[in-house]
Amino acid sequence: MKTRVTEILGIKYPIMQGGMQVLGEPGLASAVSEAGGLGTINAATFPDYDEFREAIREVKRRTDKPFCVNISLIPDVPHDTYFNQLEIMVEEGAHIVETAGANPRDFVPFFKDHGFTWIHKAPTVKHALKGQELGADIVTVVGYEVGGHPGADELCGNVLVHHAAQALDIPVLAAGGYVDGQGLIAALALGAEGITMGTRFVATKECCCHENFKQWIVGANEKDTKIIQRSIHNMMRAANNAAARKCLEMEAQGATLQELMTVIAGRIGRECYKTGDTDGGIFPVGQAIGLIEDIPSCADLLESIMKEAEETRARIANI
Repeated sequence: MKTRVTEILGIKYPIMQGGMQVLGEPGLASAVSEAGGLGTINAATFPDYDEFREAIREVKRRTDKPFCVNISLIPDVPHDTYFNQLEIMVEEGAHIVETAGANPRDFVPFFKDHGFTWIHKAPTVKHALKGQELGADIVTVVGYEVGGHPGADELCGNVLVHHAAQALDIPVLAAGGYVDGQGLIAALALGAEGITMGTRFVATKECCCHENFKQWIVGANEKDTKIIQRSIHNMMRAANNAAARKCLEMEAQGATLQELMTVIAGRIGRECYKTGDTDGGIFPVGQAIGLIEDIPSCADLLESIMKEAEETRARIANI
């Protein structure tokens, strides 16, 4: 299947792995890329520059296919941190970057000067248009269904993707609620030229989290998520577990950020991913958990998605 996304990125299938916070590491990213999609490592997972460099090298040892580096721009992080990461990417030959969060305008000249392929993640059509104006090659449009951080306007992915595809000249990736071939065809029908998946890739053999988290996803339904962290203006969709419920309880009581960090801190979640404690930390997942029923390899997953996409396209053609 060829779209502008596959052509620009040099990949076989129009399927990208999301940044996925600490789960966006070399093992998973290389497996996705090797299977024909676009794997992604998350730069924030490797705050030490040497570790970040080694992560890029590890992906390249495992696959010669294209892969992406996600850089989430946080306002209170010095720009030098991001420029140093970008310099390492140039030195190591990693030239596909995805930005999210704060306005990326200060980094655009660097992207252009060093030949990056730039994907920008946007929660609204307005932000998507801004990304296009700044020079993004591809925009990912994120619907409210997404795991992790949805847009504060709580807009449905179907409407956002359809509107963005009409409004933009550059290709759109649809994110939030996509796990299978039927979803891929739906996104293409709305005008997108590919999909970005995060939650679906958690429930794969190559994902580094404990098996308990994968089994939790398989046993869950689409109602088993909660929106937390509204009170600190950092909305997140996460699993409806004990940690998320505790966070909501504390927010209702007016807890400060410092108090909330005793529950939502990333270090707690990372430890839980290792130990298998599915209630102990925040577990970002999307509503698409209701559609996930197995834990395949990335290769088997992408093959099944493309097979189902072709079957779906043929079924629709016969209606």
